[in-house]
Amino acid sequence: MDIKKVLGKRIKDLRKAKGLTQEKVAELIGIETKSFSNIETGKVFPIAENLNKIMDVLGVTPFDLFNYEYLAPKEDLLKEMNSAMSEDEELTRIMYKIFKSIK
Repeated sequence: MDIKKVLGKRIKDLRKAKGLTQEKVAELIGIETKSFSNIETGKVFPIAENLNKIMDVLGVTPFDLFNYEYLAPKEDLLKEMNSAMSEDEELTRIMYKIFKSIK
């Protein structure tokens, strides 16, 4: 897993969820739009100062920013979900409700 690409995708997802453009985030953290684009595309890793500014602008914690377990391979995700649901009938019912609501 390329950490720069995964982190860039996570930043992009969080930015879009906030309804912000690359231009606006770049302006707020004080870098060029192209530089911010390079972060989101995983071409570069942001320096610590800019990473802190990105988290501030997006209103997230380090945990929020680096929580991208959902990007694990599909087989790993299914295995973990199946294991949890096989042990807990109530969890299986809850997951089914969630599945039906988003399908």
